[in-house]
Amino acid sequence: MKRLYKHIMAIASKETKHIRRDIFTLSVALVLPLIFVMFFGFIINLDYHHIPLMVRDNDQSHTSRELLMQASAAGYFDVIAVHSPAEVEVQLQKNRMRGMLVIPPGFHKNFVKGNTARAQLLIDGTDNTMAALSTTYMQGILQNTTRALLPHTFTNSPIRTRYLFNPELNSRWFIVPALSTVIIGFLAIILTALTVAKEWEDGSMELLLSTPLRPLEIVVGKLLPYFVLSCFDVLLVFVLALLVFHLPFRGSFVLYSMACIFYIMGALALGLLISVITRQQQSAIQFGFAIGLLPSFIFSGFIFPIENMPVFFRYVTMLFPQRWFLQISRALFLSGAGIRDLFVPFMALFLFMIVMITLAIQKFKTDVEP
Repeated sequence: MKRLYKHIMAIASKETKHIRRDIFTLSVALVLPLIFVMFFGFIINLDYHHIPLMVRDNDQSHTSRELLMQASAAGYFDVIAVHSPAEVEVQLQKNRMRGMLVIPPGFHKNFVKGNTARAQLLIDGTDNTMAALSTTYMQGILQNTTRALLPHTFTNSPIRTRYLFNPELNSRWFIVPALSTVIIGFLAIILTALTVAKEWEDGSMELLLSTPLRPLEIVVGKLLPYFVLSCFDVLLVFVLALLVFHLPFRGSFVLYSMACIFYIMGALALGLLISVITRQQQSAIQFGFAIGLLPSFIFSGFIFPIENMPVFFRYVTMLFPQRWFLQISRALFLSGAGIRDLFVPFMALFLFMIVMITLAIQKFKTDVEP
């Protein structure tokens, strides 16, 4: 046991010195996470604000003015009044407007009498996400208008809506917990895949394999320094999520750390496996992008909801650890789920880690023949 520890630490020490001299590796490990956080956290926003909306108010009543005031105050629409069909046609042809609200005559009269007060909302359907959200926003604005003018109609309403875990429906609360999934899924794989593949190309790996070290000692020793780097990246994202984006963290930090360990070790072992199979940096980069980055966006639920995928692809997502880690991360950040609720994702990550480490050791041959 002492011999095993000594050999592993010797390999880890050698790899640490190599990392400290490699500016590219340090830049990727330390700077790229900040770029990811800045890009996804600040730039990507799934909420729509200041949607240009033409309004043709043919009623000119207190109710219609209250409705337009509510629409402007909410911040979702920039209301621009138009007075003629020709003006509407010009604005649409120039693609300056994304929608139009037509308030017919008699809107106020029907509203105060309790009859159905109808208005027409025309939305640009070329952006289906914006169109769906605009409809939802307008429904909320109509409810706020009714609540302001006819509060008694809401007194005995049988439905009360309250959003759990994300009361303001802030899209950043949805995005930021997933950043660790993207960062680890890409960086951990790329770091080990590139550096080890470079050693194969340079011939230094042959010298290492000529020593009496066993594959297990080499694999674990090489993974340890990159494990520390990856843990630093996760901690960086975690601190930024709390301090910069003001996300809550309602779960157990012990469970979150355990999930990070499983995910990081599995991803590092996968990167090492790629380097052993390819033995070329160019091929390692291609495999790293295909296996590390694409599943983080497509099969994890980060951008595309898994529930909306065809049944076959829902099963395909189960093969990728990004799906399970993302599920754990969001649950621990927002809802404070416990181990019973996350038992299946934890087991999936643990099995992924075991399988990847086992395959990396088996493929890491002690001979130098390809």
